[in-house]
Amino acid sequence: MTSPPSQQRLGAELVELLGSMRFAVSLLVFICVASVIGTVLPQNQAAGSYVDQFGPFWVSLFDVFAIWHVYNSWWFLVIMAFLVVSTTLCLLRNTPKMVRDMRSFREHVRASSLRAFPHRVEASLPMPVQKGGERIRQYLQSQGYAVKAREDGDSVMLAAKKGAANRLGYIFAHVAIVVICIGGLLDSELPVRVQVWFAGKQPVTENMLISEVPASGRLAMGNVSFRGNMALPEGSQSRNAIVAVDDGVLVQPMPFSLRLKRFLVEYYSTGMPSSFKSEVEVTDPDTGETFEQTIEVNEPLRFKGLTVYQSSFDDGGSRLKLVGYPLQGTASRSFELSGEVGKAMELSFGESGRTESLQVEFSGLRPINVENLAVDELPQPKQVIEHVAAVTGSAIGGGKDNLVNVGPSVEYKLTGRDGQSHEFVNYMAPITLDGSPVFLAGVRETAAQPYRYLRIPADANYSVNEFMALRSALADPAMVAQAAERFSQRHAAGNLPPDMMRRAAQGALETFGSGGFEALIKQAPEQERGKILEFAVPMIQLSLGELRALQREKDGLGPLPADGPEAQAAERWLQLALLAFANLPEYPAPVFLQLQDFDHVQASVFQVTRSPGTSIVYLGCLFLMIGIFAMFYIHDRRIWVWIQPESGRSSVMAAMTSQRRTLDFEQEFERHKAAFGALST
Repeated sequence: MTSPPSQQRLGAELVELLGSMRFAVSLLVFICVASVIGTVLPQNQAAGSYVDQFGPFWVSLFDVFAIWHVYNSWWFLVIMAFLVVSTTLCLLRNTPKMVRDMRSFREHVRASSLRAFPHRVEASLPMPVQKGGERIRQYLQSQGYAVKAREDGDSVMLAAKKGAANRLGYIFAHVAIVVICIGGLLDSELPVRVQVWFAGKQPVTENMLISEVPASGRLAMGNVSFRGNMALPEGSQSRNAIVAVDDGVLVQPMPFSLRLKRFLVEYYSTGMPSSFKSEVEVTDPDTGETFEQTIEVNEPLRFKGLTVYQSSFDDGGSRLKLVGYPLQGTASRSFELSGEVGKAMELSFGESGRTESLQVEFSGLRPINVENLAVDELPQPKQVIEHVAAVTGSAIGGGKDNLVNVGPSVEYKLTGRDGQSHEFVNYMAPITLDGSPVFLAGVRETAAQPYRYLRIPADANYSVNEFMALRSALADPAMVAQAAERFSQRHAAGNLPPDMMRRAAQGALETFGSGGFEALIKQAPEQERGKILEFAVPMIQLSLGELRALQREKDGLGPLPADGPEAQAAERWLQLALLAFANLPEYPAPVFLQLQDFDHVQASVFQVTRSPGTSIVYLGCLFLMIGIFAMFYIHDRRIWVWIQPESGRSSVMAAMTSQRRTLDFEQEFERHKAAFGALST
């Protein structure tokens, strides 16, 4: 049963459109625009960074077109597929014509039409037609032309051609486009997405062990093409790679297993890694063969059709020991806890009747942190700053000026019962800033933001114990009242009664302890706030000094020196504590966690690929080079010579043409013209 004529016409028009040059050029323009987007816009970044840069409206709009991973977006793959179809149709339609034209001498050109050629020669030979034709044939062959003769009565038509392989350039160039696109599609996410679309594969979006992943979340061992990742802690073994698909992952089994024996990393003096490599043990389960190899950047492992690259490194589940300090209420007793990087745990603390419950997730451990401690780049209270440099690894040697290894730090995320979470980074050891040792406690809302730092002054034992004890005392009304009483007795002015001074100091200290300086001035008119602070800040600092002395007496510590360098250090500590308390209300956590000890475990991150398209792309590049060479360096030439008898002589009319009439063509024509002139003498 034949199709209706209208359907046949529609099919023919569709084929005509797909095989047209304009359609292919349009597709190439789209691919170029997409490539520009993929080059300018960083790809495969965290979603929060895009929201921070463009805003939620544009992110939701751009997400429809998946510009965050342009080269694997559905529309880019569709354009690539159409380009393959269009170029293939163009080849199928035009290649036979080009091959026939290459093989054809066009010897049936009429003699009269030669007069219309702009490059022609007319001459008279003093010899018969046959002899003249043979002389001209020999000359053309000596110039590299292939010649074919056609006799027409007493006359002879010689058709010569050279450089017919120029047409191969167009064929090879178009074949190269098809081959490269096919190779690119094979090495893209398309083979995996086809299995998701049509083979029932479902990416896993829940946290589960690899052994618990169902068959729908696993790819076949002989999967044509994939690109996955594998994170191996030291001493562990695996034979599964993880392939990311949209918001989930698929498990890709491997035909061999890898065990990370040791991970090695070296650093520059700035603390940045200069090289890192993995010593692995490879086991083939089919033969039982085991061998060792070192994988490093640009030196991958190739085995059984897979390539394993050294991608990066991460924490492999370091074990942590921390001490927690409550930051709210009068609770002052610290508590110990243990955790593991990459895992979450419930955290409960506080006194009876007032227990806090949080979820803490330890996200990272950095054994060294190389920071630029230049004066103009120091972390300031209530000021957002960026880390200068922070890397994971063992201790390093000396560095440049202002670059100092300030020791380990731990990163974690706290989530309350209301679901609100913040990220924190706390340094294990105090850092000397502006001549005083302080502990830096950083906080941020999302990974796309830099940390804001709180400075906690270190005591004489280089710990936060005295600051935390003073914080607890500041939350105790009885202690505050006693400190205000001491302040009024020692600093009462002559025209201000001690009782009024005591009440003022007690009120200011309680308000400051609950909300910092902002709480003191929030009810006052803006023009009065400066005067209030000028009066309140010295009073609060002096009252805080009395509170510190009371707390030291309570803890059995000796009195602070009254003069000398130690007294100046104590005064400086109190000033830093005052600033820390002023910023403490902006620290969104009821607890401060300080790293005490850790057992560092390294993990190597590998990229595992099966890329059959790589060799195909290389083949396409070879075809492209052949095509470009043929098009630009092989020049086609055609010459027709009509020889007919004329009164015992031979009359010659020759014409020459080429697709590109360049300066070389003109010079060659002049040489042939001179040669024909020489034959006529």
